[in-house]
Amino acid sequence: MEKSWLSVLQQAQVGELLETNQFTQQYGLALTKRDVRLIAEARQDALKEARRVEVGDSITPKIIFEFCDSDYLSQDNYRDTIIRLQEIFFLYKNEMQDEITDDELLHFMKEQFETVCFGDPDYLEGTCLANFAQAIRAGYRDYSESDGYGEYAALDEVPRWDRELYLATLRELLGE
Repeated sequence: MEKSWLSVLQQAQVGELLETNQFTQQYGLALTKRDVRLIAEARQDALKEARRVEVGDSITPKIIFEFCDSDYLSQDNYRDTIIRLQEIFFLYKNEMQDEITDDELLHFMKEQFETVCFGDPDYLEGTCLANFAQAIRAGYRDYSESDGYGEYAALDEVPRWDRELYLATLRELLGE
């Protein structure tokens, strides 16, 4: 029986994801064949949910290479985090109306995942990327000069606890 072009493509993507292990093993991360199948199935579901089509290379290896050195990834959460990041990626490509390149979005996602979100994909999705998408839809384009790096500080609506903010709050509480 002849294989369909879709099954041939899926087999190639499985092989491509397994090959990422050669690089990610230096960070203590590796995908099993089962993990790869689950990631590929979740990718298809995420594409359907977002009503998107990928032409050419899959974004999943790029996500893996971008995030594999994260302080917040371990072998225990690796597969599930990659699945979640795929979903978030496709959702926000739509939310940003494809105004941003894949690399710009990935750089922004990784930087916020490591710094502001402390590895929490829900905060990445619901706060950081929501603010960024809103700014992009409103015409914000400065991210293109930085390739997506260092952009969130200009958009962040949540004051961060730094020394000066702590001292100001303490003075306010003490009535000084």
